[in-house]
Amino acid sequence: MTKPMPAARHHDEGVQEARDALKKLNLTHRARRNRKTEWSRRLVRENVLTTSDLIWPLFLIEGEKRQEPVAAMPGVERLSVDAAVRAAVKAAELDIPALAFFPYTEAELRDPLGKEALNPDNLVCRACRAIKREVPHIGLITDVALDPYTTHGHDGVMRGEEILNDESVAVLVEQALNQTRAGADVIAPSDMMDGRVAAIRAALDAEGFESVQIMSYAAKYASAFYGPFRDAIGTKGVLIGDKRTYQMDPANAEEALREVAEDIEEGADMVMVKPGLPYLDIIRRIKDTFPIPTFAYQVSGEYAMIRAAALNGWIDGEKAMLESLLAFKRAGASGILTYFAVEVAEKLQRHA
Repeated sequence: MTKPMPAARHHDEGVQEARDALKKLNLTHRARRNRKTEWSRRLVRENVLTTSDLIWPLFLIEGEKRQEPVAAMPGVERLSVDAAVRAAVKAAELDIPALAFFPYTEAELRDPLGKEALNPDNLVCRACRAIKREVPHIGLITDVALDPYTTHGHDGVMRGEEILNDESVAVLVEQALNQTRAGADVIAPSDMMDGRVAAIRAALDAEGFESVQIMSYAAKYASAFYGPFRDAIGTKGVLIGDKRTYQMDPANAEEALREVAEDIEEGADMVMVKPGLPYLDIIRRIKDTFPIPTFAYQVSGEYAMIRAAALNGWIDGEKAMLESLLAFKRAGASGILTYFAVEVAEKLQRHA
């Protein structure tokens, strides 16, 4: 004989049971009280994103009056120096504190040793001088690595298939001095060679550049999220092999703390974690361990995923953009390099 099904409970009965259960708990603390209104949420908000948290990365190209779209990064363009000056003016108007430069080097200027990095009239140096003339109070952060200048796409000097550490550091020191003489405020070595921070610091001090800061890419991982960036600087098609012999293994966290400790000891004023969102745990651990400004790079792949999903209508792009940047602040980042910098600054300015 089939057992009769129990009678369905009336909705009101379930609600009453829930209320009775809550009464028994005698809830004194209700977290939702602080979330009830916008003004209350603002008062208790633990982290706030401001324009002071933003660094805007710019891609540079040769020529004049050029703005060339980067296919893999919708909304991002390579800029000629004159266009970069206009971008710097806009950044200053939006109260963005600093810019970071990355050059697209034409094929005829590349060679195995990356000699164009030492040219005092290269794209980065010309951009530094031009912007400092027009917008002297904005910070200029220059990337120290050879990958935009080499025919093999690696960050250092090669012998066969090996990246030579000490020989690379010698060239990177000269690149850092070249950029500093052109007006760079912050030298940002992203190469991940051992000992390069100490060597650059010593060289800067010896030439009287004691006030120039070093923002070390201390925890830079061999990541799959760099693809669109390599397209933007023209190394995607030329890179020989990969960068796992000098960039960090994504599986490692303790190693990041050792790298940061070494760079601080060598004279880094600030450190960076790259990529950003997949490594929020690393940012948090660094901030909990070291009393040093710690920055995050929301890299090209992170930007491209958010932008592409938004363009396809799969997510609310503006909300995802802001949420992703706030996540860096919650993890402890002092600031963020992000291709969303102008959009975010404009939004923050509208709601100020």
